[in-house]
Amino acid sequence: MSTPHVSRLTAEHLVETLGVGTSIPRLSWWTETATPGWMQAAYEFQVTDPDAGVHRTGLIRSSDSVLVPWPTQPLRSRQRCDVAVRVVGDDGGESEWSAPLTVEAGLLDVDDWQAIFVGPGWDEDVESAQPCPYLRRQFTAGGRVVRARLYVTALGVYEVEVNGRRIGDHVLAPGWTSYHHQLRSDTFDVTDAVHEGDNVIGIVIGDGWYRGALADDLRRNRYGDRLAALCQLELLLVDGSSMIVATDDRWVATTGPIRASGLYEGEAYDARADLAGWSAPGFDDSAWTPVTRVHHELATLRGPIAPPIRVTERLHPIEITTSPSGRTIVDFGQNLVGVVELTVRGNAGTEITLRHAEVLQDGELCTEPLRNAEATDHYVLRGGGTETWHPRFTFHGFRYAEVSGWPGDLAVDDLTALVVHTDMRRTGWFECSDDRVNRLHENVVWGMRGNFVGIPTDCPQRDERLGWTGDIGVFAPTASYLYDCAGLLQTWLRDLAAEQRDDGTVPWVVPDSLEWLLPAAVWGDAAVTVPSTVHQCFGDVGLLADQYESMRAWVELELARAGDDLLWTGDFQFADWLDPTGAHGDAFDQRTDPDLLATAAMIHSLDLLGAAATRIGRHDDATRYRAVARDARAAFAHEYVTPSGRLASDAQTAYALAIAFRLLHSDIQRSRAGERLAALAHRSQLKIATGFVGTPLICDALTDTGHVDVAYGLLLQDACPSWLYPVACGATTIWERWDAITADGRVNEDGIGMLSFNHYALGAVADWLHRVVGGLAPAEPGWRRLRIAPQPGGGLEWASSRLDTPYGPASSSWEIGGDGALVVRALVPPNTTADVVLPGRTEVFEVGSGDHEWTVGFDPPESASSDRSWRDGVPEHEAEQPASGERG
Repeated sequence: MSTPHVSRLTAEHLVETLGVGTSIPRLSWWTETATPGWMQAAYEFQVTDPDAGVHRTGLIRSSDSVLVPWPTQPLRSRQRCDVAVRVVGDDGGESEWSAPLTVEAGLLDVDDWQAIFVGPGWDEDVESAQPCPYLRRQFTAGGRVVRARLYVTALGVYEVEVNGRRIGDHVLAPGWTSYHHQLRSDTFDVTDAVHEGDNVIGIVIGDGWYRGALADDLRRNRYGDRLAALCQLELLLVDGSSMIVATDDRWVATTGPIRASGLYEGEAYDARADLAGWSAPGFDDSAWTPVTRVHHELATLRGPIAPPIRVTERLHPIEITTSPSGRTIVDFGQNLVGVVELTVRGNAGTEITLRHAEVLQDGELCTEPLRNAEATDHYVLRGGGTETWHPRFTFHGFRYAEVSGWPGDLAVDDLTALVVHTDMRRTGWFECSDDRVNRLHENVVWGMRGNFVGIPTDCPQRDERLGWTGDIGVFAPTASYLYDCAGLLQTWLRDLAAEQRDDGTVPWVVPDSLEWLLPAAVWGDAAVTVPSTVHQCFGDVGLLADQYESMRAWVELELARAGDDLLWTGDFQFADWLDPTGAHGDAFDQRTDPDLLATAAMIHSLDLLGAAATRIGRHDDATRYRAVARDARAAFAHEYVTPSGRLASDAQTAYALAIAFRLLHSDIQRSRAGERLAALAHRSQLKIATGFVGTPLICDALTDTGHVDVAYGLLLQDACPSWLYPVACGATTIWERWDAITADGRVNEDGIGMLSFNHYALGAVADWLHRVVGGLAPAEPGWRRLRIAPQPGGGLEWASSRLDTPYGPASSSWEIGGDGALVVRALVPPNTTADVVLPGRTEVFEVGSGDHEWTVGFDPPESASSDRSWRDGVPEHEAEQPASGERG
């Protein structure tokens, strides 16, 4: 028997627990043990409060170890506790106490704030980008400082300094939220930065999302037209006294070297105007201007439930070339999101310009896909030595930078790309024997990184970068495998619920910067599908409870639109957005009937809402929504399905929806629908014929109906349109459109305004890679029970999926040996079990935690070939006839 060891004790979904925004943070932990089949029988908490002493809960008989309720009295604002846990296994073995987790509450109540929002006191032209204001306050600490906390946020984006030292490493803080409903406030431990005597706090503010240009109309001031900071520094001195320094009328402001900043436009910085020492004592601020008060409701302030945005990686160029027109082009080798840092020497007044783009056309920077986003930074040298600079208050989506005005020769060591995104913890990995598929998976990872900058966006480069609900609705399962994004999605879902209209309509984008109000299936269904995914992947029942009224309001709107016949018809729909079979590249010209799709999406949300109601104890609601879903299925079948399983909309997405959402009444219908879907896939020569809705579902629909060979055929196709076509073209992220680059290597100028080269939605196939190819899936919400069921195929020799589940590391892998035998290996975390289905078998058996290995005989499925008749698997008479006749 191995002694269990408790590790990775966390609060909520946070890695950093300074300034938590709830008084009752839930706790989670991993247990490490070599004992096979280990299960937790009990746990005990020890909470140490410097003022109240030590509290122990005593043993609590429970196997729970994920998001366990806070074990003692709710935290007060500023309260700091050390929490430890120990566990007892069902074998009686006891662990030692875990390493303590320090949890400190932020300012939880409006009355805790003495600070007021203040901003520059001068008049501004708020219809254009303005110089960034610098705010400053000098104060005197009357003794040695033993503890100092800085609570800070801004209307805009900010950086804060204390005594000449930047505090924290957050980028674009406090991020983008629906500011009228929630505004993140950050907490920093600045004990080492503040000292006895004179001190200074300094804050710089940029327009950011608050008042900068947003969306393709570049409208400014969507949330307000006055930048402002809110800052409260609380000091505990050695003699036991305390003092507070807060933003008020005693602060002063000026402008400095940041002459303009915008998320789309870029940043302009004149180093000749540097304010040397501006945030340190002794600086002469006599010419600075008094600040003015700016009204904003303090009740909107929220502590963080997601990690901040940070610089997470630094990349050097792989090549510097000269374009045909003589311009200097820098290639960073990876389409990324962030900014370029430069190190340079030159004369004062020399101006360097950096233009950014994702691709080249004829050797020149291709900026047409950026539409109205200038994506251009300017730096003016101060002269006199080496200068290092990068923009603070912007970001770009780019692989290439065009550099002009550089003094002397430009070398690769002079430039560094700073990769910027929400600093989520990586949790999931996939690999296989086909390097093309590995590159596809890496493209999905990079696509997520570039589009999780505070919120889940559609694209990071052009004049959009918005939180499109449809995109994250289909990508959330993949996102939740790759990274611990639960906190970010929870923050975003709070905004969705806050901005949802009284009739249940969900905005197309969240935060809502478009203000278009038409309800649309799949896009609006994100109100239901995203919280359901977070619950499935992270086991967060509390999130379901928090979002339940939002989920219910959307489904009730769908039912109202559907009417008595329970068929949602006749309304505007995005349908299967960007289905490549649409004529002339028209995103709205779909093969799949929008009404069929809308009704299918409604039924799926009814299922998910009923399950959520059961989970949170709303049993009457659960009964009702299950009954309505049953009636809606009957209505769908009567309207759209023949007795033999053909659909009125004879398109791949229609069949994928019907199979994946269980809309077919019999095994015969389901089997025939799968055959028809496989036939249609062959008819398209195993090229993609689905858009945003069908693409995430089609491989599962084929696999679940016995056509895994066809699913692999789609996966491994490299002719356009396909997942591997962009890989063959050298893509390093997922494209918005399958044909963004033509066969001759040129940017497709047809619809160039919708050619994002970093758009993660179509990368949702990675979820199938994890669950089916690798074989690692949750059998119960939160991974308390796993499913190990790899389905090899496609000529792959091996594959592996790994995941840091809420209970610990898990993995599933397989490889085909030289003798043709197939070896399956699995790692099941302690305190969980797994259902196992070995390749080529149908029986299910259960295993406990630990390392497992099985060897089985295996006949790989026949590989699908794109030159096979599209009628294969479908009777000839059916293949030749249109979908018609009596609906079943």
